[in-house]
Amino acid sequence: MSTSSIRSDDALDSASAKVMRHVMPLFLIMFIANYIDRVNVGFVNTYMQTDLGLSAAAYGLGSGLFFVGYAIFEVPSNILMQKYGARIWLTRIMGTWGIVAAAMAFVHNDTSFYVLRFLLGVAEAGFFPGVVFYFAQWLPQKERGKAAAIFLAGSAFASVLSGPITGGLLSVRGFGLAGWQWMFLIEGAFSIVLCGVSWLLLKSRIRDAHWLNGDEQTALESYLAREQAEREAITGRHVPAMRLLKDPQILLFCFLYFAIQLTIYAATFWLPTIIRKMGGLSDFQVGLYNTVPWLIAIAAMYCFALLSARWRFQQGWLALSLVIAACGLFASTSSNPVFSFVAICFSAIGFKAASSLFWPLPQAYLDTRVAAGVIALINSIGNLGGFFAPATFGYLQQHTGSITGGLYGLGVTSLIAAAASFLARHRPTRGTFGTDPVHGRAH
Repeated sequence: MSTSSIRSDDALDSASAKVMRHVMPLFLIMFIANYIDRVNVGFVNTYMQTDLGLSAAAYGLGSGLFFVGYAIFEVPSNILMQKYGARIWLTRIMGTWGIVAAAMAFVHNDTSFYVLRFLLGVAEAGFFPGVVFYFAQWLPQKERGKAAAIFLAGSAFASVLSGPITGGLLSVRGFGLAGWQWMFLIEGAFSIVLCGVSWLLLKSRIRDAHWLNGDEQTALESYLAREQAEREAITGRHVPAMRLLKDPQILLFCFLYFAIQLTIYAATFWLPTIIRKMGGLSDFQVGLYNTVPWLIAIAAMYCFALLSARWRFQQGWLALSLVIAACGLFASTSSNPVFSFVAICFSAIGFKAASSLFWPLPQAYLDTRVAAGVIALINSIGNLGGFFAPATFGYLQQHTGSITGGLYGLGVTSLIAAAASFLARHRPTRGTFGTDPVHGRAH
């Protein structure tokens, strides 16, 4: 290898490391703020019922409407992001997101709750693919997997932080506003502040990054240009979303991710209610208890990642995690609130590990020409689980006085998904996505 090639490789590695150091902390903070604003309604369920007369069914429906707005507007948001750039679009997302999140403080009836939760989903749509798009513009392919893994790990840390932060803010009082109103205002205002920070710290072009020297900028631009040229050389015609949905494997991936998200968001929105049944706990203590399942889940995600890397059978590990989730869900139907909480902690080992074990399957299966679009499709459909879970639980709570039926339903769904995991394939069959079976080129 020539001296110039070695210098170029060193400059590329140095540039990639600097990009990670400069943007990853901001993206993680943005993700945590997004997550907290998304799920903080789980902590104010009882307050909204008392102060606004919000029924359990209305709470569940409103909580889930976020995901309807998210699913409907994710694709349009992605289109606009490609037009205006990730920096502008991510800043816009944080700004509108923060405004709507703060406006939740002034909810006064069912309708205003529904509208603002739906608008919150509309505002947030495109955040995750926007970050992935930014990685694609600034990092070589070999570094993007690591960046995405670190970013996704932020969801687990966000789950841990959301409890103490939200629980603590519920004790704020003043100016005639209740604690739950201050909680929405303060957490929404933080996202608005992040809007300004993202505009200052994120750059549109590599050449604008003053923290990269000339050699690093040149090496990174050249490498990314070569990658783009290689992609264009093998890119075929655009594959419509409806055609993608004719592939049984993609339908299977959509179902699996839907089942995983169904369980995660059922636990996210109703866990504080389950904890309060233990009795005698302050809002801050409820928040602290709420972190326990997610702390356990972080350790479980790490252990499962090590095991699946050493003994490669991704379908089997995914199925095992879903069975663990199902067992915990069935056990959580106990009439003893403490035992139910312990069972949910056990269940979290399974459903959070499943969320990280799932993505290598579609990534390995998909043709590179359609991977980005299909992953967005799977993410959009899967996140609808966030609508059905709280809406169903709210309906059951209001009409039966219990969410036991919902927990049984989640357990059965997890078992069905565990069995279905073994049907997932690592590689497409010949001719999939309209490719030539010999050369892999588009027809």
